[in-house]
Amino acid sequence: METVGTAAAQALFTPEEYLARERKALTKSEYRNGQVHAMPGASRAHNLITVHISGELYIQLRERSCEVYPSDMRVKVSAAGLYTYPDVIVVCDEPRFDDTHFDTLLNPTVLIEVLSPSTAAYDRGEKFASYQKLDSLCEYILISQDRVRVEHYLRQDQEWDLTEFHSLVDVCQLPSIGCELSLKAIYAKVQFSQQ
Repeated sequence: METVGTAAAQALFTPEEYLARERKALTKSEYRNGQVHAMPGASRAHNLITVHISGELYIQLRERSCEVYPSDMRVKVSAAGLYTYPDVIVVCDEPRFDDTHFDTLLNPTVLIEVLSPSTAAYDRGEKFASYQKLDSLCEYILISQDRVRVEHYLRQDQEWDLTEFHSLVDVCQLPSIGCELSLKAIYAKVQFSQQ
């Protein structure tokens, strides 16, 4: 993630300043501890995976009170000073928002990130550490786009249990929302480069 502009790299913004700028911006930026970071564009594989996951979860949840949001819904992690745009969000309690714009969610149940080479370490490390401060969060899922690999973190009391999947025949269970994600469906039409 790039910091927005050279001047912005030095300047710190309040959350209110960030939200005012973000709501007028043509591109998305993440806010971390006063700094604004431009979000890179997504690859074909990233977009396919995100659409597949959103669609699969929508179908499974459409008759229930849960809601599925794509990457344009912002999440606020107050305790970490973070505003970010996960690739897919599921909320199964009554959605709570930061203000009356209804564009910044406070209580996600499941967060899903599709890993990019430039963000993978951040998504596994600092971002996951921030997400763990959300009391509502039950599951965190990381999807690789350059090979078949799904990392599923499930909150068990105060611990996070990791299960990894590496085969297209695998199915990732999401117990907090009573859903499942088939890796075959997640990776449909995704072509991996020869390594």
